[in-house]
Amino acid sequence: MLTFLLAIILLVVGYIFYSKFVEKVFGINDKNETPAYTKNDNMDYVPMSWWKGSLIQLLNIAGLGPIFGAVTGALYGPVAFIWIVIGCIFAGAVHDYFSGMLSLRHKGAQFPTLVGRYLGKTMQSAINIVSIVLMILVAAAFTAGPAQLIAELTPLTFLTAIIIIFAYFLLAAVLPVNRIIGKVYPVFGGILIFMAVSIAIALLFSEHQIPNLTVSNLHPQDLPIWPLLMVTISCGAISGFHSTQSPIIARTLKKESDGRKVFYGAMIAEGIIAMIWAAAAMTFFGNTGGLQEAFAAGGPAGIVNEISTSLLGTLGGILAILGVIILPITTGDTALRSSRMMLTELFSSLFKNLSGKWKVVLATIPVTIPCFLLSTIDYTFLWRYVGFTNQTVATIMLWTATMYLLTNNKLHWITGIPALFMTGMVSTYVFYAPEGLNMDYYVSLVIGAVITVFVCIWYIRKIVSNRKNRSQDSYTSAA
Repeated sequence: MLTFLLAIILLVVGYIFYSKFVEKVFGINDKNETPAYTKNDNMDYVPMSWWKGSLIQLLNIAGLGPIFGAVTGALYGPVAFIWIVIGCIFAGAVHDYFSGMLSLRHKGAQFPTLVGRYLGKTMQSAINIVSIVLMILVAAAFTAGPAQLIAELTPLTFLTAIIIIFAYFLLAAVLPVNRIIGKVYPVFGGILIFMAVSIAIALLFSEHQIPNLTVSNLHPQDLPIWPLLMVTISCGAISGFHSTQSPIIARTLKKESDGRKVFYGAMIAEGIIAMIWAAAAMTFFGNTGGLQEAFAAGGPAGIVNEISTSLLGTLGGILAILGVIILPITTGDTALRSSRMMLTELFSSLFKNLSGKWKVVLATIPVTIPCFLLSTIDYTFLWRYVGFTNQTVATIMLWTATMYLLTNNKLHWITGIPALFMTGMVSTYVFYAPEGLNMDYYVSLVIGAVITVFVCIWYIRKIVSNRKNRSQDSYTSAA
């Protein structure tokens, strides 16, 4: 229990102190007029208060990610606590802050546009495809689970439930951000927080003993911690999906100083939620072996339902149903909204002559159709590919932020070191994982290390080149 409480305290302290340091490095200026005012269109660019933006951002980036991912990561034991704390404070929250603030500084630009500006057009072309694929996978994966539960609880069929969900998706994606998202999502964000806090309090005062710190791998199948834990628990530590969601809220901020509370703060809140659910999962079933049996019996949704109803009674059952149905749906629709924004930027010449409403509708349809088709296949199959694609996008975003800081002569290490860490993790994962090349673990480690070394050399050369350019500029100015 001591480790769990200490981890929560560290996350809060990380927000209080490290977020201010990151904000200082970025360099905010509240005199700068934000895109919410300079590009106000009453659709995507609409000023909103920071507290409302924070709750919407939390709901957009979280959904069931920090719940399902955390209970799955709990199979590794308390080592998951370490990853959530370190990953969230030094990687995930920094990633989210820069993805939001860079969008803010570049007129509400989407993630691929930012990549193109700082990593080049070739990388932008690749990340456009990867990002849109990620959005489609997330929306599909976050549709299948709720549809299945709706089919079990009501007379509706699975297909009918999917159709209803997608009808809502289309409605939420094409309406102005302050209609449904701005009015209803803060309430759902509050439910997400209330659900986690209730579980934490009930867990602390129950007879269950939360395990303390150990770096031992307690996974029943003895799966390696590196790199699998870092992909299993992405939401709650670091998630590339967030870089696609942050521009939605960046287009609504009233001033730059709101960014720390909205982007860094929402990620810390997600980390706390993930910590609570990881602790509940590794505690409630006695050990990781018992948790594995619970997975086999009912999957993550069954685990969440059993923990909630056992610790909170009827209220827990209601919260579990709300969580498993509502939370993933609210993430799925903003995934489609983000992909619509990306397509609009990518094919701006095709959409420039269309009126606002027609442009929004026509940009939404191409991503909705494949998402609908994918949502009818196995959820667990989809989720495996979401994990890898997600962390690849996170790695690219960190390198984008690093090049921004380097170009502007700022302290680039705060993103460069996490970017190198993520490069090694993703490189190893793609060679080792079943959905990757499924190679021998130790061979994958070596290949991942070699790739990371080459990327590190590229990074060092960029640093040296930047210093030379600064020296030349100084010499020219002096002359």
